[in-house]
Amino acid sequence: MEDFQVFVKPVGASCNLACSYCYYLAKSELLADSGLHRMPGDLLEMYIVQHIEASTEPTVFFSWHGGEPTLAGLDYFRQITEIQKKHLPPDRFALNGIQTNGTLLNDEWCQFLKKENFIVGISLDGPERFHAVNRFRKDGKSSFNEVLRGFQLLQSYQIPCEILCVVHAQNVGFPLEVYRFFKSLKAGFITFLPLVEKQTSGEKMVSERTVPAKAFGEFLCAIFDEWKTSDIGTVKIQIFEEALRTAFGLEHSLCIFKPACGRVPVIERNGDFYSCDHFVDPAHRIGNIRYSTLSEMLESPAQKAFGLAKLNTLPEYCMKCEVRNFCNGACPKDRFDENPEGEPGLNYLCEGYKLFFNHCKPFVEVVAEVWRR
Repeated sequence: MEDFQVFVKPVGASCNLACSYCYYLAKSELLADSGLHRMPGDLLEMYIVQHIEASTEPTVFFSWHGGEPTLAGLDYFRQITEIQKKHLPPDRFALNGIQTNGTLLNDEWCQFLKKENFIVGISLDGPERFHAVNRFRKDGKSSFNEVLRGFQLLQSYQIPCEILCVVHAQNVGFPLEVYRFFKSLKAGFITFLPLVEKQTSGEKMVSERTVPAKAFGEFLCAIFDEWKTSDIGTVKIQIFEEALRTAFGLEHSLCIFKPACGRVPVIERNGDFYSCDHFVDPAHRIGNIRYSTLSEMLESPAQKAFGLAKLNTLPEYCMKCEVRNFCNGACPKDRFDENPEGEPGLNYLCEGYKLFFNHCKPFVEVVAEVWRR
């Protein structure tokens, strides 16, 4: 079976923060009548067994998301690793990733994460003046100090940790301040996530918080230039890694840059399978793992059609683009703009992606030539 990654939501959309740009908090309405707070133990075991059976690699990768997955509790995650060990064949092992806001981490959590070889993604939007704009607690106060404490605690235990930084209208104009702040924290892995919030009413197509497309490209270019000069080999930045994959003739590993998608579905806490984290809605509910296996739903006609729609609806403007192999139209959720000729289906971030990928293309070509020699 083709590689896949499942975003599992053990506590659904439940979270201890109230970030203003969170697109998942409202998903709690989907399970309003279930009465569930965590994925039940029998369902959890059913999922883990199905995931192991569907995986073809020696390493079986699990991704735990939310909401805030640490709300499930440390004992729940101990149960997860016990179930994995119970069902994994002797020649295979589990690798777990967890995406967290970091505010609930403590020494006991970190001892567990280190012992069980977890990879941790932690959300931090740069220095406090940028982070505090959108990422706050339910009492309205900034979560910055708690997040920073959590990140530094992970570092003290030498737990592999990636910073996920949302790039929005407030921090996009300060690329080097954001990047150098992360470097001051000795961050080794960074992902920049552009904030795009489509509006269905009003004069503007996107919200005030949304990152301007061109500005996002300029943000990436500025950081790329400093990274290329000073930080190759010491800092890994996801979008730069993806651009460089083209130099070695490798397929993209990130779903948004693949020609087709559909291999990163969501399993909600009640076992519902949805096509994608950005399409958790009744129209994209494929089934439930209690009644269909994970493999069956990954290979179902509906899920296949969802993934291929990305390729099949790519505008002619994109087909002729000189950096198409870098981008492939990017994420379908953002393809609501029009190209200069008025053709629909263009990615809102096209101008920024085009700017950045053309900027880094000469470097990628040099790397490719060196590699060929």
